[in-house]
Amino acid sequence: MAEASQNDSPLSPDAFDLLHVERRVQSLSRPSLSYWQDAWIRLRANRRALISLYIVLGLLVFTLFGPLLWPVDPSAQDLDQISRPPGASRAAVIVDPYQPWDGKSFSPMQAPVQTGLRLAEPANAQAVRLLWDPMPGAAGYRIYRNIFPMNPGDALGLPLAETLTGADTTFEDRMDLRPRRYYYTIVALDGLGEETKAMEMLPVEVTRVITLEEAKERGLVGADAQLVPGNAVQLALHPLGTDYLGRDMLARLMYGARVSLFIGICAPFLFVLFGVVYGSASGFLGGRWDHLFMRFADFVIALPFLLFMILFKIAFGIGPGESGIMPMVVAMVMLSWPATARLVRGQILQIREEGYISASRLLGARTGYLVLRHMIPNTMGVILVTVTFAVPSAIFTEAFLSFIGMGVAPPTPSWGSMCNEGIKTMLTYPHELIFPAVFISITVLAFNLLGDGLRDALDARMRSRE
Repeated sequence: MAEASQNDSPLSPDAFDLLHVERRVQSLSRPSLSYWQDAWIRLRANRRALISLYIVLGLLVFTLFGPLLWPVDPSAQDLDQISRPPGASRAAVIVDPYQPWDGKSFSPMQAPVQTGLRLAEPANAQAVRLLWDPMPGAAGYRIYRNIFPMNPGDALGLPLAETLTGADTTFEDRMDLRPRRYYYTIVALDGLGEETKAMEMLPVEVTRVITLEEAKERGLVGADAQLVPGNAVQLALHPLGTDYLGRDMLARLMYGARVSLFIGICAPFLFVLFGVVYGSASGFLGGRWDHLFMRFADFVIALPFLLFMILFKIAFGIGPGESGIMPMVVAMVMLSWPATARLVRGQILQIREEGYISASRLLGARTGYLVLRHMIPNTMGVILVTVTFAVPSAIFTEAFLSFIGMGVAPPTPSWGSMCNEGIKTMLTYPHELIFPAVFISITVLAFNLLGDGLRDALDARMRSRE
């Protein structure tokens, strides 16, 4: 007994203190994190997903608060600035009110030694007055205008008018003049009206002008302003330019974002919600009910979306040229839920076999409690990822339908309808197509990257172990 007591060396109190310190250090180095806290840490580590989240938030701010900061009517027309690109000059020269031209009075600056096709007076947006020398044997003349320089053999452009006699050698152009360069050509006609000879091409720079009365009416100058012809004023500001009707592009993009994002967020939220309920019921019931539910979902997938879109437009009384926002939302909600239902059903079938579900059943939990308290919350990560991937799909669908004329119709702005309008002038005024197309591309890309980041962040198998 004495030897046993000598071999037993009791631990000193210092050893217990050291053990407590090590445990305390370990507990401080690894704090307890909830599932959502851990998911947020992984999402912040994904730079692409985080930037996409900021872009999505910026788009929402642009949509909700943009019209408050830029209170411009998206349907208001600025006829002095039609199809103006961003950064273009807004200067307009004050001139006297327009006076009809008799074809005989000329500007004192007109040099008498000039021959051929020439200007009778300096050209401006009020009128371009042309003068040319008579051509031998001409019974009349045809006047052409082009916006591109012409080479031999090219088309002369838009025919503006014809003179009745060969002695009539003046013409005044007032048709839709804009501040740009035009190219005029005069062609001689014989007695049968056939073209015989073309005079040389004349490039004309048209300047923007405005009368003092018009400037006062539009609020460009004060009511007591004393300006004389030749002074310059600045027209209304359009940061992103104007479209082919003189409407502000920035205002139309803001209001178009409301339509596009409303359809892109509201429709996915509704059909994902219905798909969650449908898939949860199918997965929890199982057996024959599950088989019946899934066969109906397969039937809905086979239905053609465009056909039902047309039928819903007829049912809602939407005629040609009218916006079909509600038929579009209804068609998306009724035909796009099966994918979500299938995904949620698979998750429910897996979760219903877990041990905590069996324990809850033994404790008397009802079906509704099990689904709402245990099953759906454990599929919330999959649901959020589904929503983020459904939003860009819905936005692209709206843009496509509006582009082909079956969705949002003018004058109601949406990014898709703006692309439909901009494609008509993309060669001459590309900004009318580029801006809405860029917004669609950025939105779709941001939601896709955000969905990809959420998929990784909400995956429980990638839970941080640090």
